[in-house]
Amino acid sequence: MQPGLLLPPADVMDPTGVATTAEQLGYGSVWMPELWGSDAFVQLSAVAEATDDVWLGTAIANVFSRSPAVLAMAAATVDRDADGRMVLGTGVSTAKAIEDLHGLEFENPVRRAHETIAIAQRYLSTDDGPVSYEGKMFQVEDFDPLGRDVPVYHAALGPANRRVVARLADGWIPHNVPFPELPDAFEDIEETADEAGRDASEITVAPYVPSAVSDDDPDAARDAIRGHVAYYVGSGEGYRKAVAQRFPDEADTVAERWQAGDRGDAKAAVTEEMVHALGVAGTTDQARGRLAELRDGLVDLPIITVPRQAAGEMAMATIQALAPDH
Repeated sequence: MQPGLLLPPADVMDPTGVATTAEQLGYGSVWMPELWGSDAFVQLSAVAEATDDVWLGTAIANVFSRSPAVLAMAAATVDRDADGRMVLGTGVSTAKAIEDLHGLEFENPVRRAHETIAIAQRYLSTDDGPVSYEGKMFQVEDFDPLGRDVPVYHAALGPANRRVVARLADGWIPHNVPFPELPDAFEDIEETADEAGRDASEITVAPYVPSAVSDDDPDAARDAIRGHVAYYVGSGEGYRKAVAQRFPDEADTVAERWQAGDRGDAKAAVTEEMVHALGVAGTTDQARGRLAELRDGLVDLPIITVPRQAAGEMAMATIQALAPDH
């Protein structure tokens, strides 16, 4: 698979313009994030009108703020607009976002993810007959499926959430799992998939790959990755735990400094080893070489993610430098 590209939020750059550029550069897919400010599905409908061949995904739509039926309808709508190019990327998000932004309880996130994906898949299916599902969190019945073949990729960090991927999803989106830890993390998926009668080799491994490229100032590119890692480790417990699989002491130090308000010191605590294990950075040759190493391993579909810390000229330089047709 050709690399994908995480599109910038609309308050940073024009996502539709970046998507058309990405398609011209040979990226195989573009992915729209969603936290606050822009609706991912609405934005992807605009991208669908402006593109021809590139796949379109949500990365990610959380499983709390929309019901399974609304997620399925949104995905089906974009899929129709895009002539069958839609991928539904889901995740549980964080307690901060779900409770403080959406005003909902962050309860049973893994179970909610499982039931939401299972129901959305049935609503999106091309099967005949009405959909029924009796779960612990959702009970639905007597509505016909929408008849759209939309793959579902799930963003999962912990082992319980990875088992949701194994049982249901077409792809796995890990974020801030150090690249050397991916094979061990995927073993949970392989084991559970086997128990469920699924072939884990058919599950696409599609990690976010935080990337920053500068031939003039490679240190600035690496510094952008440091800022990105510090933000996630400092602001999200799940992300801290994911990084701590390989860097336990360093992750604790970064989180402590970030939460104490020492943002610069938190960034400085992100080591060169962490930058190498969690991102792709440096000159064009260095970054492309590191990306090639990842693709020679477990990674099927790297989703190039340009952090906010690399906005502006560095962002476009990164997108161009890591493009398949470069």
